[in-house]
Amino acid sequence: MNAASADREGGAEPRWLTDREQDVWRSYRHATTLLEDHLDRQLQRDAGMPHIYYGLLVQLSQAPRRRMRMTQLAKDAKITRSRLSHAIARLEKNGWVRREDCPSDKRGQNAYLTDEGYEVLKRSAPGHVAAVRQALFDRLTPEQTEQLGEIMRAMADGLQQPDANTDLPWLR
Repeated sequence: MNAASADREGGAEPRWLTDREQDVWRSYRHATTLLEDHLDRQLQRDAGMPHIYYGLLVQLSQAPRRRMRMTQLAKDAKITRSRLSHAIARLEKNGWVRREDCPSDKRGQNAYLTDEGYEVLKRSAPGHVAAVRQALFDRLTPEQTEQLGEIMRAMADGLQQPDANTDLPWLR
């Protein structure tokens, strides 16, 4: 039995956070919540869309022929297929995205970024990058920016281990 399963079965005392770790964890949660809210409000105000929709448009804009399989889009956005379907429906109503049958798999669908959606993205990008810069990078030294990048990569690498995630939301 490994330590994680022993913890789940009540056989071992949890490794509680130290006071310093608790302080860092709370600061992280507070800052990321504030940042996401800041970016969401900016995009709602300037482009009439939430931050997650902007991210979907960006992903589609960077895909070959501005098209992606819906399952890949959900995986890349780290959201459930159900949530993606709802978001794409809203983006379709705006005329920014279209769904198409996948030519290589009749059961699958592609999301396609329309010309109108691409124009909305182009108009929204300057304000969004200004909001990101003002909220994050203008507050950090170049050394802190490098450290933050290293920390985020280490976290992402550790959380993306293929065998560590058996119940990934984008597979639901």
